[in-house]
Amino acid sequence: MKKNIDSSTAVFNGFSSPDRLQIDRALAHIAKIQDDEHYYRPKGVEVAAILMDFNVDLSTILAAILSDPRLAQLKPPPDIKKDFGTTVAALVKDVNWLNTVTVYSLEMADQPNQTEILRRMLLSMTQDVRAVLIKLAFRIKRLRNLPRESYEVRRFIAQETLDIYAPIANRMGIHQLKWELEDMAFRYLKPQSYRRVAKSLNDNRVERENCVHRFIGLLQASLDEACIKADISGRPKHIYSIWKKMQRKQLGIEELYDLLAVRVIVDNLSNCYAVLGIVHSHWQTIPKEFDDYIANPKENGYQSLHTVILDPDGNRIEVQIRTRAMHDFAELGVAAHWSYKEGGKHDAAIEKSISSLRKLLANKDDDEALGESFRNELFHDRVYVLTPKGQLIDLVKNSTPLDFAYAIHSEIGHRCRGAKVNGRIVPLTYTLKSGEQVEILTVKEGGPNRNWIDPNLGYLKSAAAISKVKSWFKNQQQTQNIASGKAILDKESQRLGIKTPNLAELAKHFKQADTDKLLEAIGRSDINSRQLSAFFKIPELEPVVAKNQPPKLTNKSIVSVDGVDNVLTSFASCCTPVQGDEIIGYISLKKGITVHRKNCANILRLSPEKQLRLVSVSWGEKKASYFVPIVIHAYSTQNVLSDVSQILAQAKIHIASASLDTHPDFSAVLNLTIQIENTGQLSQVLNKISCLPNIIDVKRKT
Repeated sequence: MKKNIDSSTAVFNGFSSPDRLQIDRALAHIAKIQDDEHYYRPKGVEVAAILMDFNVDLSTILAAILSDPRLAQLKPPPDIKKDFGTTVAALVKDVNWLNTVTVYSLEMADQPNQTEILRRMLLSMTQDVRAVLIKLAFRIKRLRNLPRESYEVRRFIAQETLDIYAPIANRMGIHQLKWELEDMAFRYLKPQSYRRVAKSLNDNRVERENCVHRFIGLLQASLDEACIKADISGRPKHIYSIWKKMQRKQLGIEELYDLLAVRVIVDNLSNCYAVLGIVHSHWQTIPKEFDDYIANPKENGYQSLHTVILDPDGNRIEVQIRTRAMHDFAELGVAAHWSYKEGGKHDAAIEKSISSLRKLLANKDDDEALGESFRNELFHDRVYVLTPKGQLIDLVKNSTPLDFAYAIHSEIGHRCRGAKVNGRIVPLTYTLKSGEQVEILTVKEGGPNRNWIDPNLGYLKSAAAISKVKSWFKNQQQTQNIASGKAILDKESQRLGIKTPNLAELAKHFKQADTDKLLEAIGRSDINSRQLSAFFKIPELEPVVAKNQPPKLTNKSIVSVDGVDNVLTSFASCCTPVQGDEIIGYISLKKGITVHRKNCANILRLSPEKQLRLVSVSWGEKKASYFVPIVIHAYSTQNVLSDVSQILAQAKIHIASASLDTHPDFSAVLNLTIQIENTGQLSQVLNKISCLPNIIDVKRKT
């Protein structure tokens, strides 16, 4: 084993003596592994050797070596943080996670939205972007070893590479990795097509190279004569990209004009057009194939002149002309190339983030600021979670299970009554984290709770979900008003002793768009009985009170149990339920029925045996007041207690207790217990307090 390591590590000789000592220490850990001759998964040393072609830093090489999956065999495993530092340890942790994540499925191949979400999730959950580069090198090595694996494994790895890892390499601007990933994956997915294109290219390779070299020589001479400095080079085409173009344009390989391609890079803008003039004056052009992306940049900002000429032998050669700045922008700046190649939408935030990522990869120093910039700019406001079937859902940061439910379907959200995250029941206000699996618990019928749209209670973060809840209540109210309007109109007709009037005629009289709008207006009292009487031209009569009508009950309990009033109940001190909260009862041994909030942590943690003691409870009609703890965070202690007390006094809310804790930075935490009637009153007063100067946060204490 030692001999094998020595023979494969000469690539690291370019490092300085101190750096090479650290590499040798990492290799010493690898040397302890009892190697399996049949082990064909990528080894850390092999991956590090691939990365040497990209001029990466020492931390990246060490992390690649120490990400070898066989190190898990060692007992005890090496203490990477102690031996190599925090940066290398964090990189190894990220790479090991990327190497073991199992979210992708072959079904995603036909779901572009799912593969895009997965790419973003992988990047968002990686603390250092160099870990992504190491992962791509692991994938290169895995593809090189694929012939040893089964057909099913080859197909899965190749498709995952095309869907996930090649696009990520493209976004990072590492085109050499992108091309190799694409070509090898294509080779395993469509071996016959791969061999056909490869053979055609090989048969004509020498002829193509000679053709390009002749053109470059003639063009260089013409530019020298015009005193124009330029870098001219052939632009390679790769097997997978050629095949994709053949499929897209429905052409044979012999009909593709841009198999021969040349790129010209000049110093300034005027020279771009000067070179174009020389090309067009010396060679025959194909007018339909000319594009001026300098005067008319692509949506993503890409700029270049593209033209196609015919050489004396009739060969088509694509010529791209751009300045050095344009070239750097396309290759190293914001993601001009990958955005249009993948058909993605222009997104300034993403482009800025990719620019930060590329600079970080090119920077030999450990630039923490650039790494933080990458994560914050691109992923600061997103979270990626999974359905039980493995579908990825992209949500705003701090989203809850309820946001997730509404993202799946409006009806799922409306009927949501609970949630499990990674198999564990959580409150509907739980803050989701990327990579978690969420299962929604629903009822067959029912609708949302008005508390869900109260910003102080934390049920929903997504504007789209909040809008769906508001729309539901609006529709419910509309339906109820229509039904109420019809009942009122029928009752008025009976009271006046006339037939039910023609609704269309009535709607026209009251200037309503249709009969539903008419009934809705009657139901919400926009059209009253006096107006209806006037329409019927019958004097308004006093409403008739039905005989023997039972008096309205006024002795309802604060809480009823399964519809029964006057049952002994008490309110739990752990969650302090308030009228308006969703509640549930627990049959206690000494206090009768204890009323809890449904999302109370104690209720969610009940054992299956104790869950049998839960009963359905609901708020009755009797008014009551409740003691509710709230906590207020403020930048400064100055006037905070007096300002809050004044707002509570104006709202006629009693303060039962108060305590103020100050901190050395002059910030303060004010804990209050206030006496309120319902959640609506609580929400109103919390909103008013949050508007005070110096207030950081105010919320109900849970």
